[in-house]
Amino acid sequence: MRGGTLYVVATPLGHLGDLSARAAELFRSVPLVAAEDTRRTRTLLSHLGARPRLVSYHAHSAAGAARTILAALAAGEDVALVSDAGTPGISDPGAALVAEVRSAGHGVVPLPGPSAVTTALSAAGLPADRYLFLGFLPRKGGERARLLSRIIKEEWTTVLFEAPGRVGDLLGELAAGCEPERHAIVARELTKIHEEFRVGTLAELAAAFRDDPPRGECTILIAGARAASDGADVERGRLAAARLLAAGVSRRETASLLSDLFGVPRNEAYRMAVKGEA
Repeated sequence: MRGGTLYVVATPLGHLGDLSARAAELFRSVPLVAAEDTRRTRTLLSHLGARPRLVSYHAHSAAGAARTILAALAAGEDVALVSDAGTPGISDPGAALVAEVRSAGHGVVPLPGPSAVTTALSAAGLPADRYLFLGFLPRKGGERARLLSRIIKEEWTTVLFEAPGRVGDLLGELAAGCEPERHAIVARELTKIHEEFRVGTLAELAAAFRDDPPRGECTILIAGARAASDGADVERGRLAAARLLAAGVSRRETASLLSDLFGVPRNEAYRMAVKGEA
């Protein structure tokens, strides 16, 4: 069964001029659009003079919403999937729908475009050849603590989403566990009139936003942890690695233990393990 095609369409974060010509053409021809926020999407479609049918599809949608979309595809209709803003499937339920559509035998075609993650990284000035994206952290509990611990130790730039009212508290939790000079950037209202990039240490930004929460949508970027470079630490790590390896612990497990014990990135811990074998 082939039927219709699901088009995964990136839409502007704010500036309507960022919508691709290909996406605009699709909206004017596709019969059905599945939208996370139908009111916001209707505004975009009206701007384009497009009049497809709209169906709501978001994180709290009933199972019937997906069935409606699958039924339209089975009937041979093409469907465009859009999120509130940016690229669907990134911190929204789009991935689940795409999986269902593929499982049903229908085609899925991406129309690339804006993404808050890459937009923020492009103007942050932090290394982005490798980065960790964690979306919205859980508000509390063990999983939140685990992810915060990972960010504190992470050697790559980390990208997060957070609600404006919780930005200060999140930065404060990170500042409490990171080295004092660890830098971060809060990117606010990307591509909109009041776009802003606030740069500083985690502690500085936490203090700034705790009493004066930012307005609008926020993307937070945290610089990677500083690699261990102190000669004494490296030597102690090498000696610890030698003892672990001599006791029969594998090189991989040794690196993991060294990372936990010394608070160094995994690649640095692995180098310690290799030196420990020498």
